[in-house]
Amino acid sequence: MGEHDEDQEHCAGPARPPLTEARAREMTAGLRGAMDDVRRSVAVLAARVRDAHAARVWVPLGHSSWESYCRAEFGISRAQAYRLLDVARSLTAIHGAVAVAAETSRTRDTSPTTAAALDYGLSQRALIAVSSRADVVAELITHRLATLAHSGLQALDEPTARAVVRQAVRDVHTAPPPPPADPPADPAVAALRAAVDDLATSTHAIGELMLEVAPAYLSDTEAADVLALLCDQIGEPLDHGLAARRYAMSGDRRALHGTVL
Repeated sequence: MGEHDEDQEHCAGPARPPLTEARAREMTAGLRGAMDDVRRSVAVLAARVRDAHAARVWVPLGHSSWESYCRAEFGISRAQAYRLLDVARSLTAIHGAVAVAAETSRTRDTSPTTAAALDYGLSQRALIAVSSRADVVAELITHRLATLAHSGLQALDEPTARAVVRQAVRDVHTAPPPPPADPPADPAVAALRAAVDDLATSTHAIGELMLEVAPAYLSDTEAADVLALLCDQIGEPLDHGLAARRYAMSGDRRALHGTVL
């Protein structure tokens, strides 16, 4: 058996010549172009998903729900069907914020019509991660683009809009929600709230790690199957891990009630 394997190795085809730097750069550029094409396709798909869902397209076709419509018409799972809606929700909020800025900006490079066609270079994963806080992303984009306009920016060009959008998504995705305002006057209660805030912040970070393993489009039941081994390995109760994941997705501390808090 060993001799046969050795013969096969000797009979293999001629070795490929070493890859040159120029060829490697060419292949990398091709991959980058293909990834850009995928992102643009996702943006178009998300817009059509948004329109179809808003029109309740499944009703005249005799389906009981969006979920059953997607399964019957396209052969995709419940998780995929709702993941498309998450992407559409995030992109709609982002496009709206950029379009508002384009209307008030003295530019010919970005109009409200072309704003929705911009490729922001955002992955599906990033869009899904902020879908539950899409309004926060939109508000941040609007504020930052308005600040740029007031600072004397003469034109809101595509690279500027893209950079602002990407940074806003990154900031909302990675930053935990702010703690409640108006700290109590009682020092003991204030200290306890500070401890709770610290626990919530660390739990949000744990939730982000949980989302790395079990993305937001998975249901709690599906996520539990994925996270059970991880939680066991790190010594974290599964219900705490799921609560942290819900908190990272929603930013709502009520997701932690009865578990972490």
